[in-house]
Amino acid sequence: MLKLTLCVLLVLGATAINVQSSIWTNRDQKALAQIHSSGWGKFILNYAELHMTTGGILSELNSEIEKLVGELEEELAGVHHEFNRRTDVHNREVSRLEQEIQDKERELFNAHDFYDNVLIPQRDRFAAQLEQLQENIAHNRQTLEQATVQRENDHEVFEAQVAEHNDAISAIDECLQLLSTLEAPSLAQIKKVQKNLSKIQNSLKKHNQFQIFVKVLLEITVESNFADQGALRDIVVAFNDLRVELVDSLNQLTADEAQDVADYNAQVIQLNQEHAEFQRAVVVKNAEIEANATKIEQTLELIDELDADLATLNGQLQAENDDYAFATDVYNSTVAEYNKEINAANQALELLNQPRFQDYVKSQLKGA
Repeated sequence: MLKLTLCVLLVLGATAINVQSSIWTNRDQKALAQIHSSGWGKFILNYAELHMTTGGILSELNSEIEKLVGELEEELAGVHHEFNRRTDVHNREVSRLEQEIQDKERELFNAHDFYDNVLIPQRDRFAAQLEQLQENIAHNRQTLEQATVQRENDHEVFEAQVAEHNDAISAIDECLQLLSTLEAPSLAQIKKVQKNLSKIQNSLKKHNQFQIFVKVLLEITVESNFADQGALRDIVVAFNDLRVELVDSLNQLTADEAQDVADYNAQVIQLNQEHAEFQRAVVVKNAEIEANATKIEQTLELIDELDADLATLNGQLQAENDDYAFATDVYNSTVAEYNKEINAANQALELLNQPRFQDYVKSQLKGA
């Protein structure tokens, strides 16, 4: 660059020996005046004057300027080539970074979508299911406890009814035993039979179906004459009928109790099976909840990692754009400087080849 500037100033400086010469046009005088006012212009003027006195200056300057113009244009082509190469690298890098950013944004969106629309609803659903299982377990145990208490109560009622029936049957047997020995019963024996009937009545007062029998027997024992064997046989038949009814009732109570015990045992088995299934379901559900929690933690870590990667890629893209913008500014300024120098060289070359410049040189040599 310095070499070209020196040569241009050399040419223009040579003409500054007499800027006001009538040879130059106004445009030429203006350009020559500008170079004449500079330090380099003064140097070139002296250098040009030396060459003019020794001869051959015009051809030397013309050849040198043409050579320098070629070198400058070659250097400028190199600048264009380097910048084009840098542009290609920039475009590839920007394309790569933008694609990676797009991929990261897609991954980040998918991670957020998976977290918001899959993992969180799944976590809430698992929690609700576990709560329901715990409620089922509590209800299962409560049902078992209630069934056990009811079975105990029912068994106590059964035992009381069995005792009542046995007491009534024993009283009937005692009456039958007593009646079998009666031929001319005394008043004391009749009272004893009536007392046993009252005992039977008290034992069976909770059983309405037997109250009619007891009432009839009481009436018979009050009104009957036990000396009448026909009436006695009727009383014995009535007692035997009542005894049969009581035995059948006791057998039914026993059968019902056995069925109730079987039903209770089956219910206990079923409730315990359900309880075991609920417990297994709780174990499975807790494992699912733990796996969900682990997946949530991993997804949040992935989101943080993707955010960091995305920030890094955006930073790299910004840095590349900034670096390319700086390279573009340098390129533009360099090209402008080269164009300025080339234009100046071409302008000097054009001036050298003008006839009036050659006439001016000859006039200066004659004057010397």
